[in-house]
Amino acid sequence: MELVCPAGTPAALRAAVEAGAHSVYCGFADETNARNFPGLNFSRPELAEGVAFAHRHGAKVLVAINTFPRAGDEAIWHRAVADAEKAGVDAVILADIGLLAHAAKHHPKLRRNLSVQAAAANADVINFYAREFGVSRVVLPRVLTVAEIAAINRETEVETEVFVFGGLCVMAEGRCSLSSYATGQSPNMNGVCSPASEVEYVQEGAQLAARLGNFTIHRVGASEPAPYPTLCKGCFTSGDETGHIFEDAVSLNATELLPQLKKAGVTALKIEGRQRSRSYVAQVVRSFRAAVDALEAGRPMPTSALAALSEGQASTTGAYAKTWR
Repeated sequence: MELVCPAGTPAALRAAVEAGAHSVYCGFADETNARNFPGLNFSRPELAEGVAFAHRHGAKVLVAINTFPRAGDEAIWHRAVADAEKAGVDAVILADIGLLAHAAKHHPKLRRNLSVQAAAANADVINFYAREFGVSRVVLPRVLTVAEIAAINRETEVETEVFVFGGLCVMAEGRCSLSSYATGQSPNMNGVCSPASEVEYVQEGAQLAARLGNFTIHRVGASEPAPYPTLCKGCFTSGDETGHIFEDAVSLNATELLPQLKKAGVTALKIEGRQRSRSYVAQVVRSFRAAVDALEAGRPMPTSALAALSEGQASTTGAYAKTWR
């Protein structure tokens, strides 16, 4: 199975490739990709250099142009597709139907992958994207069991890519409005979820409050770590319960499920983390490359040593086992 790894910066791209990534995915430093944060992403020259480096080492580069264009400003997204092709990338990762149609018409030789932002979660819609826009691969949303993924693969010839490590989004990707509601910016349109410009930490007596926009997401004591205030992983009160109502602060880690995912017909394994350091990227990629190589060779799977890199030092298999609270 192909190991698809995050590259938020040119340094992270080099680290991922040198650690054994089969492919890396990245984005331009603008609102055309869903990780549009200061200090991240690639200029046009940096992308061309990154592609050349990856290709010299036998790796591929995929560019995420996976936000939804604003009406009247489509040229920004059209230019990103053209510039990605000019840089020699191996595929673009798109979500918007209009942008897919544009790419299919004006860049027919450029491979088109369907972003998780499209939230394509059944064979019918995946086959529609393949038929109408020539989509070669779909990144499946993180809401499916292994059995559901296997069923999809029996009904489509489109390659499937699934997340196996990193941040766990509990919403339907491309449909979440929480960040937009709280801050006016969303990953779907602006490429920003819970933007740092809206984050504030305020001392309230003996407690430290973590706020996003005008909303208090966490309150912690003096000896407790203050988490980043992401809405879906905040602490809320519902009825008599106060806590992580939507999702705990944990990371997805599906290492133990790799044999089942291979049997289910999965083509590629995606690691989340374009906001992470190059050291983080290198460690995670090395661990998963060892696991993928062992699986391919029929050797026992190595024990995962990634707990320290998981959010809250805890991990979950997420929806793959479908154990919702």
